[in-house]
Amino acid sequence: MAGLLLIVQILALFLSAPMEVSGMQAFEDPTQVSNSIYYIVMILAFTLLVLMAIKRNMKWVISLLIYFAIISTLYYVFLALFNLLPFLSELEAMAASALISAGVTVLLYKYPEWYVVDLVGICIAGGVSALLGISLSVIPVIILLVLLAIYDAISVYKTKHMITMAEGIMDLKLPILFVIPKHSNYSFLHESFKQGEKREAFFMGLGDAVMPTLLVVSANVFMHSSGGISYPVLGAMLGTLAGYAILYAFVMKGKAQAGLPFLNSGVILGFLIGVLLSGASIP
Repeated sequence: MAGLLLIVQILALFLSAPMEVSGMQAFEDPTQVSNSIYYIVMILAFTLLVLMAIKRNMKWVISLLIYFAIISTLYYVFLALFNLLPFLSELEAMAASALISAGVTVLLYKYPEWYVVDLVGICIAGGVSALLGISLSVIPVIILLVLLAIYDAISVYKTKHMITMAEGIMDLKLPILFVIPKHSNYSFLHESFKQGEKREAFFMGLGDAVMPTLLVVSANVFMHSSGGISYPVLGAMLGTLAGYAILYAFVMKGKAQAGLPFLNSGVILGFLIGVLLSGASIP
């Protein structure tokens, strides 16, 4: 699972450059703190919609929304990659991106085995992290991570609605999580998510990979270095892994844990240590 986190961050760093060149930023002014508030509101609205759909047994609404998000994100990921190819015109790159993203989404719908879910999840997490990372400068990202960590802790430990939401949609076999099997003959297709049954794999939501990666990408984009990976970026990556190690220790005790308080704290602290070591200033 820690390896998947690292792969997502490396992919996001790779995608951020072509996405920035292609003008895929989500916000016109990346320095505005209001962008973070807007993102929080969108998360709350989506959470409310999902909970209402679960309560009314309308999971098809959730599937429709998530599959639309999947194909849209994959389109931008492939478009950023195809834009790197000089022999493809803009129209050809758009057509190829649409075709491949549609094909991958159909494959996911028809055969959501754990390795398909993980591969698509890596692409989605890397793409979303790159898109938002180039759209928010460092200060708005840090504010967003702090607010999301608080929200995640409240929703898991206090209101517990995040656990309700996870249990309500996991059986849809959607790439909103990473799956690491506990044994070699595991099949996600036959996984039962009935309450009380023993899980045959480890699971982690894509959001736990995306959120800390925002700071990794933002630091790389908005804190320009002379070359290679800067101390703030490296510190953020190592801080994410340190936060995950602590999270893993708590998870192994057998209780559901909010991931973002550990991961976001780790990435922020690692980033700040990197800033101190580099002597750079936060823009």
